[in-house]
Amino acid sequence: MTRSFSRRAGIAVALTLFCAAPLRAQNGAGPVFVNGMAQVVPAFADSTQWIRQNLWVETDFDSDRDGRNDRVHVDVTRPRQTETEGLKVPVVYGSSPYYAGVARTNVFWDVRQELGQPSPPRGKMLAAPYDSMRTRISNQLVRTWVPRGFAVVHSDAPGTGRSQGCVTIGDTPERTAMKFVIDWLNGRARGYTTPAGAEEVSAMSWSTGKVGMIGTSYEGTLPLAAATTGVAGLEVVIPVSPNTSYYHYYRSNGLVRSPGGYLGEDMDVLYDFVASGNPATRVVCDRLWKNGVFAAGQDRATGDFNDFWASRELLPYVGNIRAAVLLAHGLNDFNVMPSHSVRIYEAMKARGLPVSLYLHPGGHGGDPPADMVNRWFTHYLYGVDNGVGSDPPVWIVSSTAVDSAIAKARRSGGRATMPAPVPFASFPVPGSAPVRLYPAGDGNGIASLALRPARGVDSIVDDAAVSGSANAGASRSSHRLLFATAPLTDSLHISGTPRVTVRIAVDRPAANLSVWLVTLPYDPAPTGSASHAGVVTRGWADIQNHASLTRGGVYDSMRRGEPLVPGRYYDLTFDLEPDDQVIPAGRQLGVMIMSSDPEFTLWPGAGTRLTVDLAGTSFSVPVVGGGAALERAGGVRR
Repeated sequence: MTRSFSRRAGIAVALTLFCAAPLRAQNGAGPVFVNGMAQVVPAFADSTQWIRQNLWVETDFDSDRDGRNDRVHVDVTRPRQTETEGLKVPVVYGSSPYYAGVARTNVFWDVRQELGQPSPPRGKMLAAPYDSMRTRISNQLVRTWVPRGFAVVHSDAPGTGRSQGCVTIGDTPERTAMKFVIDWLNGRARGYTTPAGAEEVSAMSWSTGKVGMIGTSYEGTLPLAAATTGVAGLEVVIPVSPNTSYYHYYRSNGLVRSPGGYLGEDMDVLYDFVASGNPATRVVCDRLWKNGVFAAGQDRATGDFNDFWASRELLPYVGNIRAAVLLAHGLNDFNVMPSHSVRIYEAMKARGLPVSLYLHPGGHGGDPPADMVNRWFTHYLYGVDNGVGSDPPVWIVSSTAVDSAIAKARRSGGRATMPAPVPFASFPVPGSAPVRLYPAGDGNGIASLALRPARGVDSIVDDAAVSGSANAGASRSSHRLLFATAPLTDSLHISGTPRVTVRIAVDRPAANLSVWLVTLPYDPAPTGSASHAGVVTRGWADIQNHASLTRGGVYDSMRRGEPLVPGRYYDLTFDLEPDDQVIPAGRQLGVMIMSSDPEFTLWPGAGTRLTVDLAGTSFSVPVVGGGAALERAGGVRR
């Protein structure tokens, strides 16, 4: 049963709340709410009347080591009535390292290298031009929220634009910078009219002190980072496709693994991409951070987890969160992968913190429905009792609904729109249970998945020149093992995080290991275009880290990987990315094991042989209805 975001029974009135802070000036304009949502108010809608400010907020850190606390550049856009009629409003706030522009060229690491060896030198990138007179940081969010009775605030991340300090990519200065802006909106931090001057500017005449944040990708990471500081006044954040762990963005279970679409990117590349601050300071920042902290810590030779990566994790700070959190993620996002949001959802849920999760079958980005966002901001920033607090915690856009929308659009020649999400009590959805499947037969062809272990060994030869799609689409290949169910006679709903256990031997000291969950016949259509696109989900691991890969879950082991003894078998268990998808009748569900995944991993020379012991290998697939549902769908038989 689908629930509407725009109407709730008994809520069809316009109302204005009374609080200690005046939300409506005497005889003046004020916010209007209908069906629990803030409405455009004509008196607030004239952009020529808006008040715009430009200032710098002082932090308590000195990331460029110049002996002075860094100040971050901030702009404010608010209704005229906050200046002329004493109106106080809450704030919708966005922060980004992108607002001032990004590098004019990208230079990634060359992934053609042997595992465990130093990477070939990387060239220089042409930085974004610096504008020392820039006053307007961004116009994002402004036209949506100012007419509805909110102020909109933006800030440049440290080391970008006219914010002082250095780019630190996930370290404490970047994670905490927004806290000081929120403190300024509550009268607890100092704002100044110039980067170095002493003339102060206050927000207390117009700000209620209640702040909400929203953004996508890096701009979704920063709201969640701000929430992990526990700053008072930050009431709600809506992170869309947030990066909650730089290790899990650039590494996977001990393996050097690029984010999808950015092969060869790493921490130092991202630093060069966003560092748009004062060129004079950039020289210092390069020495301290890019050529200092990053060069010492990112470790492209091993891919191991270490203190450098641990300092860029948000999960350890989840217990500090006071704000309500609405996480949004695409289940086919292989740039910032869905585990980034799911791990935060699970940790907050376990602590009883207010969290909801919106998932859709698309790729990177994808905001929750506009009415949902409005209801969340209206409830948490204006205090309107619109039922948000009692809504179901999980909302998932059905892959079958997406298929129907795409088919309808193709027939009409129109454009498909994202269907409404369906509410659930949890993720994985209720009734999902892990089903353990075992490989059986010759996986160089298309072998079977069974409910009981089978004896035997299968081998593959690594070749990074052969794509995963080519391997999955081939009826036979020496570069992969492929095991599949029988063709389904009914649809099958997968919901949760698949887990793989592999017993494997390698003839060299190191090898990539990649596992895909696929549907057959394999469809090479881009993931996210429909539920029957070939890739369901994927995962990667470094066999050298087998001693730390014993149970799946979040990988955060400081134990170093070790060179493999050729011919010795090793056991390792790790997770694929979470998913929620309905596999249509007529298709097969398959598991593919290969070594290098040329869209994501390093490309060592071809020829490494990997041998899988089938009896020690299994795949745990989360199926709604469990094993009985898989049997009813004809996928396996006892």
